[in-house]
Amino acid sequence: EPEEKKIALELLETEQAYVSRLHLLDQIFYTEFMKEAKNGKTVPEEVVKMIFSNISSIYQFHAKFFLPELQKRMKDWSCNPRIGDVIQKLAPFLKMYSEYVKNFNKAMELITVWSEKSPPFQELIADIQKRKVCANLTLQHHMLEPVQRIPRYELLLKDYVRKLPPESPDRDDAEKALEMIFRVAKHSNAAVAEMEQLQNLWSVYQRLGLQDDIVDPSNKLIKEGPIQKISTRNNSTSEKYLFLFNNMLLYCVPRVIQVGAEFQVHLRIDVDSIKVRELNDTQFPHTFLVSGKQRTLELQARSREEMNAWIKVPLSARRGLKRGRGESRGAGTTQTMARQPSNVIPHPQTEELGRRAPQWVRDNLVTMCMCCKEPFNAIMRRRHHCRACGYVVCARCSDYKAKLQYDGNRLNRVCRECYTFLTGHVVLEDREGKHKGILEKGAAEVSGRSLLCGSLQLLDKNSKGGTRGWFVIPQDDPLVLYIYAAPQDVRAHTSIPLLGYQVRDLPQGNSRHLFQLVQSQQVYTFMADTEELKRCWMRAMARSAAGIT
Repeated sequence: EPEEKKIALELLETEQAYVSRLHLLDQIFYTEFMKEAKNGKTVPEEVVKMIFSNISSIYQFHAKFFLPELQKRMKDWSCNPRIGDVIQKLAPFLKMYSEYVKNFNKAMELITVWSEKSPPFQELIADIQKRKVCANLTLQHHMLEPVQRIPRYELLLKDYVRKLPPESPDRDDAEKALEMIFRVAKHSNAAVAEMEQLQNLWSVYQRLGLQDDIVDPSNKLIKEGPIQKISTRNNSTSEKYLFLFNNMLLYCVPRVIQVGAEFQVHLRIDVDSIKVRELNDTQFPHTFLVSGKQRTLELQARSREEMNAWIKVPLSARRGLKRGRGESRGAGTTQTMARQPSNVIPHPQTEELGRRAPQWVRDNLVTMCMCCKEPFNAIMRRRHHCRACGYVVCARCSDYKAKLQYDGNRLNRVCRECYTFLTGHVVLEDREGKHKGILEKGAAEVSGRSLLCGSLQLLDKNSKGGTRGWFVIPQDDPLVLYIYAAPQDVRAHTSIPLLGYQVRDLPQGNSRHLFQLVQSQQVYTFMADTEELKRCWMRAMARSAAGIT
């Protein structure tokens, strides 16, 4: 016999066996379940209908149409050796399987739950399963067969097309039928995927407390995971949790008492407006900045790979959201920011001032008011944050109120410069008319365009103790080393003219990476955090000392 006929016969034989299974499910299990349900002995009728979904329609289609057509064609095979046209004609009806497949997991769950709740229901299942027609197989096993049937058609038809001679009159119809079966299988698989996605989504919503403004079946969960939040006040970290959907990022706090919900949503950032960038932070590695219109967060991942994923995925989600709306790729604001040290925090762009939550400068990065340059202390001059630009300022310099768009146009504490920009009201400065001193170069400003900047420790004469600070060699003043108490200070507390100095390496001892600047009787001893940083500083200072710019 031709190979294609053998496959056609296999299709017929498996179809006959399959119809027998459908008869078992519909005419025995379903019928007897409904009979007992109507008598009120096992489970409600609605539960039975939910378990078996549209199995009756599937059975009727195969028993009255598909199987008879195949039987008729195989009987006339010698005169009309083809099955492609039969399958092509009936394949569209196979889409009814998507409803059954989508309901399958729920059906399995209902059988398990009601078997525990209703002993008569469990006994009825066991009684039917003992019958010869069940072939020692469970109800669940038989219910799985419709789920597997469409992929089985696809495999058989692929084999059939492959074995057909090139000149076969059935080739065109068989290939079209295969394409239709493929689409039906894809449709069925999509239904399964959609159901699984909705179930996963519902599970996430339950963990979040089923908040009305979050629950939406159209959402897609892209990524979730724990994260560390860095505090701008006390420079500590705390455990938080992120859920990234296709349209929003949820910043959550784990609940201490987990009754129902596991997390409480503290902040929602729309993917539409999100900005993400890496922070090159030596104190907190793998740190990145997430900025929304209402708030900006400094977050720390557990590894560089995890950090890169959290940076990349939100931006991809935003691009997908824009494509879904038909927006051009370049539309909207740019979402990436150039990498720079986290200690160097740029002033917000004027067009975003008040419209977007700023990145707050950490308290430990500043020792003086970033407006008046007076040093902070715990009693007379305490730290405050400008809600418009995020700078750390004293009470006197932030004794102003302005409406901020990102906070619903509510009045917020702002610094003098932001107040003037946002309101148009000019404030006379006490220091007006004074010339800017040589040390009044902002650390953040010069660090952003420096030959080298970073933390060093300047040791005392006996090299035992010393002061740790932020050291900068500016590009526009490359022969001078500026020393700041903190990376965001707006005034250096001293400077060292480097021209003419000699740079000396000191042997490493007790994990101390030491080097010196020497000129006549003047000696400065520095300690770097690593040997690599020490070498970088020595090279930079040597070039400046030699007058190489």
